[in-house]
Order: sequence, then C-alpha cells, then structure tokens
Amino acid sequence: MFTLHHLIESRSQRIVWLLEMIGTEYEIKAYPRDPQTNLAPENYKKLHPLGSAPLLSHKDITLAESGAICEYIVQQTNTSELLCADDPEAHIQVQFWSHFSEGSFLPPLVSSLVLNKAREKAKPFFVKFIANKLIDAIMDAYFNKVIARNMAYVEAHLAGKEYFVGNSPTVADVQMSFGLDSMHKKGRLSAFPNTSAYVARINALPSYQTAMKKMAEAEAQVK
Repeated sequence: MFTLHHLIESRSQRIVWLLEMIGTEYEIKAYPRDPQTNLAPENYKKLHPLGSAPLLSHKDITLAESGAICEYIVQQTNTSELLCADDPEAHIQVQFWSHFSEGSFLPPLVSSLVLNKAREKAKPFFVKFIANKLIDAIMDAYFNKVIARNMAYVEAHLAGKEYFVGNSPTVADVQMSFGLDSMHKKGRLSAFPNTSAYVARINALPSYQTAMKKMAEAEAQVK
C-alpha cells in the first residue's frame, strides 16, 4: 500500500488525485507545519533529508518530488496509459507539462505567495509602507511578467482541448492541476476562459472530488 505524507498547505493533493484516478489502495498521513518557521516539523523531516512535501512511502523506499512520485506510482500500478507510454509524441507532451509545472509554472506563483505573506506580516506602518513598495517593484519587474507569460501559454494550449494531452486525464493534468486550481480559487482566471473551463472540468471529476474530500478529512485530523 502507498502512504502519502502530506504537509498542511502543500501540493500533495495532486498525488491523491492520481491515486484516486488509478483506484489503488493508499493512506494519507497529514502533518502540521511548525508554528514558528511554517516549515516541516521535526517528525516529518525524519522521513526524508529534504523534508519537502509530498513524500511517498512504498515498500522500502520514501520518495520525494511530485514528478518522480507520479512516475513511480504509474510504474508500480501498471497504468502506463497515464504517461501515454504507447504514443511517443503524446508521451513527450506529458513529460513536458509535468516538468513545466514544476520548473516554470509553480515557482513564480510560490514566490508571489511568499512575498505577499511577507507583505501581510510587515509592521509597523512605515515598515509596511516600504515593504509594499519593494514587493510591488519585485512583482512588476519579474514575477507578474512570468506568470502572465505562462498563463497566456496555457490558455492558448487549452483552446479546443478537454485535457492537456489527449481526451482523458494524464499525469500532465495531475501535475498542472494544483497551480491552476489555486489561481481559480483566488479569482485569477477570469481573463482565461479556456483555462477556467478546464479547471471546472477537472473539479467535476468524481476522482478529483473524492481526492479533495479525503485531503480535507486528513487535514482536519491534525488542525
């Protein structure tokens, strides 16, 4: 059985969706963040030297990195269709979107999230004023531009498509789902009709709904 180690407010929901999509047996172990650092607690760090989330334990290994975890699960469950393994061109596309998610799409989103959290914590007033100016300058100079470029690329790709590759969900959708769903929840997809329709489509999938429900239940046990 697979064991998913989930750190509160991390990207683990993608792996839960993949496991639900496959229909394999698994359990979720949720961990609260350290209240002082907002990072992984000590018992989580003992699972893997990186202390990052998600982590997957299976047999005698504990694996980090979402892309590697997805490929491992597919290999172990003989569900190579989720990587489009029999179609070389489609397989390349699945691999591209999986790596694009981690390498290009999520980093500026996470950076903007961290900067905005720093904005919220800045005080007193004159410090907050300076912090706002500095963060606005950083966002305008780089992160906003990169996010806009990435979203334009995703929006164009999804035109006339149900999923990122082919006519059913693949690992490409699993990997891209977290960032897009997060933007949707923050009301940042209104200018992207193709992407908005895509997020609505995956949110309506029974496997996705079950995954989100199980994630919420696991988190509720440690909050």
